[in-house]
Amino acid sequence: METVAGIPMCYDISFTVKLKELPAYFPDLETTGQPELDFDGTHIMGHSFNLHPIIYRDREHHKLLLHPMEWGVIPFYVKDERSFLRQRASMLNTRSERILGDEKSYWYKIRSRRCLVPVTGIYEHRAIKGWKKKVPYFIRLKNQPLFFLPGLYSVADLPDLETGEMLKRWTFSLITRDGNDLMKKIHNDGDNRGRMPLFLPLELSKEFLEEDLSSERYRDILQYEMPEAGMEAITVYTIRSAKPRPDGKGKNEYWEWEKLPAPGTGDPVLE
Repeated sequence: METVAGIPMCYDISFTVKLKELPAYFPDLETTGQPELDFDGTHIMGHSFNLHPIIYRDREHHKLLLHPMEWGVIPFYVKDERSFLRQRASMLNTRSERILGDEKSYWYKIRSRRCLVPVTGIYEHRAIKGWKKKVPYFIRLKNQPLFFLPGLYSVADLPDLETGEMLKRWTFSLITRDGNDLMKKIHNDGDNRGRMPLFLPLELSKEFLEEDLSSERYRDILQYEMPEAGMEAITVYTIRSAKPRPDGKGKNEYWEWEKLPAPGTGDPVLE
């Protein structure tokens, strides 16, 4: 087991398919930047601020594009990346309630910069009463092996920390909402307990990027709750260790934890 103190939602995702599979879901998708990203997508950590393939609609030509962006939004007004580094960790996720409901927030300012984050699953940790360490789960959609989490993106002009050359930094944040019954049983600890990414079926994911999306429809999508029956959650081996699994399998494959209470029992907060 591992110690993971106060992990909020959602800082760990998985993307284990080839980019060439994306046009099957979005036939008009065009690629910009790096056509292939060099990373092991079994476990992607938000705090690494690494590049991820992101789908968005170009504001000038209105095309659907795939572009590499860094996870963890850097607001367009930031001029000193180093001084913003600590705050950036709080920009990995966007609370859905703030996008349209908090006009003073940065998320409201970039509410029209909608994007989709292709994933094959996410990870979340569950606290159990009497256990010193948390148990990781891998969560995915049952009927859609590749799905698309909605997010917001931002573009900032910043100098390269080594050369001083001005660069456009494309960054994104995942949208989260109040969790369904399944996620509340798993994400049961920490300041952001009970939350989950905004899981959407494919048709709603596509609608999220439509140019003529009204404020009312935007709000409806942000309030969508994926039914528990449409999701699958399995326990996995520790994901935050550099050591390989004892059985040699991938981080997103099932691992049995001895004497693990059923979800909804052994909750350290409610019991």
